[in-house]
Amino acid sequence: MFASTSKPYPDRSQTGGHRVFARLWRDRYLYILILPGVLFFLVYKYIPMTGIVIAFQDYSPFLGVKGSDWVGFKHFHTIFAEPEVVRVLWNTLLLSALQIVFAFPAPIILALLLNELRSEIYKRIIQTIVYMPHFLSWVIVVGIFVIFLRGDGLVNHFLQNVLGKEQSIGFLTNPEFFRPLVVLQVIWKEIGFGTIIFLAALAGVNPELYEAATVDGANRWRRMWHITLPAIRTTIIILLILRLGSVLDSGFEQIFLMLNSFNRDIGEVLDTYVYDKGIQQTDYSFATAVGLFKGVVGLVLVAGSNYLAKRFGEEGVY
Repeated sequence: MFASTSKPYPDRSQTGGHRVFARLWRDRYLYILILPGVLFFLVYKYIPMTGIVIAFQDYSPFLGVKGSDWVGFKHFHTIFAEPEVVRVLWNTLLLSALQIVFAFPAPIILALLLNELRSEIYKRIIQTIVYMPHFLSWVIVVGIFVIFLRGDGLVNHFLQNVLGKEQSIGFLTNPEFFRPLVVLQVIWKEIGFGTIIFLAALAGVNPELYEAATVDGANRWRRMWHITLPAIRTTIIILLILRLGSVLDSGFEQIFLMLNSFNRDIGEVLDTYVYDKGIQQTDYSFATAVGLFKGVVGLVLVAGSNYLAKRFGEEGVY
């Protein structure tokens, strides 16, 4: 009998492990760069998800998670059973719909207008000016609006002394002005940041397409409709899908600062209601149930809109 001279098969698991380790070591600096972001989501997003169990309990801080009684879907039933919660949910949906209709297209329109400017200097100056409010906190933004719109503010001073108005207008106390002011604040603060995203997408458009369209006799509006808008259509759809995921998030800081006793009935949203119930009234289980409900609704909307986008031949988020 001759001894076998064939080599044994290599351990594929070890080979694969060495291969993965080699790739990790090769790109170690890239992984170090993303490490802070990974830690942020791990500490503030994923680890706190273990606390959603209290949404199914009558949680008490003195008894803890193990000692609190389990109540099933009691708090979720409360979300749709109490008229106050239904009113707050309607306010949230209506305010989010107004922001999608008016605030979401604003950066697109501004990006299209800036793209038509021939002078790069003017374009950069305007882009820098509209981008600056993005760095302001909502406390400063709301404070600026309050100073301008209060009874003795600049706007009422102009209306009375220039236009001859006899009485000042209660912009901050009249409930009819609440939603338009909130949408206007969102547009003023975030229009510059959104414009950068769409201008980056427009930078990849082939200039020869515009030249060919000009030769064919297309004016600016035709070039914008047939070349510019199709070039950023994928970006618009992706951002819209992501925006639908936060349809129940109306911005706690902004709404909390704008609320007062005059506009609370139409201005209170889920975030501020959860703050009152969960923090001030220590109803932690109900607040957690609302947060879980918002997350599930956002997931369904993102998945559904992504599915529809792909069915119509567009690129989705995943």
